[in-house]
Amino acid sequence: MAAAKKPRYVDVANPDLAVDCPRCGLKTARFVDHCRNCGYKLWPSSHMASAAFLAWRAADPARPTASRFDLEIPTHVDNTVDFSARAHELGIHLFPRIVLAVIGGVIFLYGVVGWVLIEDVRMYPGEGSETGTEVHH
Repeated sequence: MAAAKKPRYVDVANPDLAVDCPRCGLKTARFVDHCRNCGYKLWPSSHMASAAFLAWRAADPARPTASRFDLEIPTHVDNTVDFSARAHELGIHLFPRIVLAVIGGVIFLYGVVGWVLIEDVRMYPGEGSETGTEVHH
């Protein structure tokens, strides 16, 4: 007779993903083979823990987002924040970023032009500007 690949017993009615470790008593993930805190072996093998988790997850349609390493079933929370609307509620005026980018670009270009064109001409005058000196090549 072939050995069954399914776990012998999994309480699929229990919605908890965390259990108290029998050795240390701290909460750990229910479907991992070792306790995260003390290393106590919770399941005989990782394959058996994975099969038990798959059976537990298939028992309830609200569980497909869960991972075997979670301590709670994850819920989708929308953390999107509209900063413009929030600033308007608080009475804060947000200056447009495009204007700041244009001003910064103009300052950058002015600095580059001043550095390359004006400073280089002062530091390294052209060959024809000095009279009476011989040009060395």
